[in-house]
Amino acid sequence: MASNGAMGSPASTMAIFAALTYDIISATNSSPQTTEINAAARSETLMKWVHIGMVQAAIFGLLGVFLEMNQNHPVWPPALGSGLAGFLLYGQYIHAKNAGLSKPGPPTEHY
Repeated sequence: MASNGAMGSPASTMAIFAALTYDIISATNSSPQTTEINAAARSETLMKWVHIGMVQAAIFGLLGVFLEMNQNHPVWPPALGSGLAGFLLYGQYIHAKNAGLSKPGPPTEHY
């Protein structure tokens, strides 16, 4: 389905939703590097905020799908942008947590 010019191309819409997902996760979490470094002390709290960020990103992604659907635009760009970014980020945080718990290095925080 061709764009009518008001919403931009499917590629730009997908990129916007990918960036939105990355921004939401960034706003609610430390980096995967910080998660790995401090996993021994804070993995539960860090992952709680990853999950909260994922829920927020999913809400915006679903809202984008709904809005595109109501305008008879293709729904795959916001779904793919949000979904792919969420999948990749979640994988990074899971890897960071597991790596930090299995091979803890010197932490950046001392309690």
